Parts: sequence; structure tokens; C-alpha cells
Amino acid sequence: MLGGLLGGIFGLAYLVVVVLSVIWAYADAEDRGKSGCLVALLVIFLAWPIGLLIWLIFRPEKGTDQQ
Repeated sequence: MLGGLLGGIFGLAYLVVVVLSVIWAYADAEDRGKSGCLVALLVIFLAWPIGLLIWLIFRPEKGTDQQ
């Protein structure tokens, strides 16, 4: 019983972290002049932590006028 409860709590916490990181990546991309939808999809579909790391490594600098 306790194991199932702890598993549920950790599972829910993991889901919350994933959802919040996707929302953050979307907002960060939009803030930097990139497509938030594409970045959110990248973060989700490239095995969550890997997609987030790729965005963090290759995101453009803030305030640059890149078209």
C-alpha cells in the first residue's frame, strides 16, 4: 500500500516537472523569437530530458535579431 502511494506521488511529481519544463521551453522560445510550438514538441518527443538539454544548448541568445 505504501509503495503504491509513494510510486503515485513520485509519478505525479515527475509528470508535473515534465509539463512545467515544456511550458517553460515554449515561453523561452517565444521570448527568443523562435517557434514555441516546435520547441515544445522537440522537448516532448526527443525523450523529455534529452530534448530539454538540446534546447538549452542550442537556443539563441536573448535580444539578438535573428530571422
